[in-house]
Amino acid sequence: GSRLLNPETIRMIDIWMGRLACFFLTGVRRVGDALGKGDGATAPPVRKILFLKLIEQGATVLAYSALERAVAMVGRENVYFCVFEENRPILDILDMVPPENIFPIRHQTFGVFLWDVWHMLAEVRRLRIDATVDMEFFARASAILSFLTGARRRVGLHRFTSEAPYRGDLLTHRVQYNPYLHTAKFYHLLVAALESDPGDVPLVKLDVGTFRESLPVFDPTEREQQRVRVLLKDELPGREAGPLVLLNPNASDMLPLRKWPAERFVELGRMILARHPEARMAITGAPSERQAAEEVAARIGGDRVASLAGKTTLRELLALYVLADILVTNDSGPGHFASLTPIHGIVMYGPETPALFGAIGGNGEVIHSPLACSPCVNVFNHRFSPCRNNLCMQSISVGEVYVRVAAALAKRAGREGPDAGA
Repeated sequence: GSRLLNPETIRMIDIWMGRLACFFLTGVRRVGDALGKGDGATAPPVRKILFLKLIEQGATVLAYSALERAVAMVGRENVYFCVFEENRPILDILDMVPPENIFPIRHQTFGVFLWDVWHMLAEVRRLRIDATVDMEFFARASAILSFLTGARRRVGLHRFTSEAPYRGDLLTHRVQYNPYLHTAKFYHLLVAALESDPGDVPLVKLDVGTFRESLPVFDPTEREQQRVRVLLKDELPGREAGPLVLLNPNASDMLPLRKWPAERFVELGRMILARHPEARMAITGAPSERQAAEEVAARIGGDRVASLAGKTTLRELLALYVLADILVTNDSGPGHFASLTPIHGIVMYGPETPALFGAIGGNGEVIHSPLACSPCVNVFNHRFSPCRNNLCMQSISVGEVYVRVAAALAKRAGREGPDAGA
């Protein structure tokens, strides 16, 4: 598709058109309230819930317990989800929302985006969905969509007295953002807010210690495992045995600051293969990262490394994680996907903090440089940092990561034998 709606364009549309739309629609809401069409406080019990989470598949993994709570509240068949089309696959894997209840939004161009949104809103109104949960923090598009659904209960963040991004007053259940709360717990709270008194601001006055976050364990089919084994055999001929290390060098285009330098991945790959003659290696990535991943594999060199970027579906990627031993990745979706499998994940954080966005569950460990300016990407700056020099990622040395990889390989070999992951 076209690159017209890249992250910077989406941000500009959200800032300039979004502010005006939020201001205008807040006026519309005020008029409705004055005419006695107020909503929220007197609404009957929730029957159908629509989640709005357009971007970032990794964060959707963190929403699993929130989805579980919604299913317990209204039943699986009454939970709906609106998401950008390319971020849908993880929803299908989590399997908490019926496939027919997912509204995928395309955004190759602004016209296509508006067309899909129009159809989604028409369907939401036809289904009489009466509650929305806006999981996009302070983005304006999701607040606008929440209001336009006509749902009687609309949960999401409100800035109250904070100097946070303006997005009008379009929600009925206004939650205060807590920067000290892990995102998984926060999503959980948003759903709990549906059953709270909207007048008891700021929401939510509940003990977060009572919330338990959980994740499912991904269980690939025999066919999926066989497909991945064949792929590995084709890409790494004659290398069917030995531990398998995966390197994921690219964070998404949404946050290039999160990237560890590609040359470090090359150096790390060479070091692992040189010191572990029995090891095999694969470079992973999305289809859009295929060329960059192939370059990393070529620079590492040898017949024990191959690029699998763009050669698997998301389900097959998770099946690869089940068969592999170690994943080294920037802070991005794969770090969260790995937590659904037994693989040992080593995730490098810099512009964001694992205290808020760390994976829950799984066998992960984090590397995070304690620079005074880190994390610099947050809810209050729309997750767009002024930084042009990500020293937080550059300060993570190859040696530091290698020590973690070597320790994990030794632990796996001692527990599972030398052919673990074959």
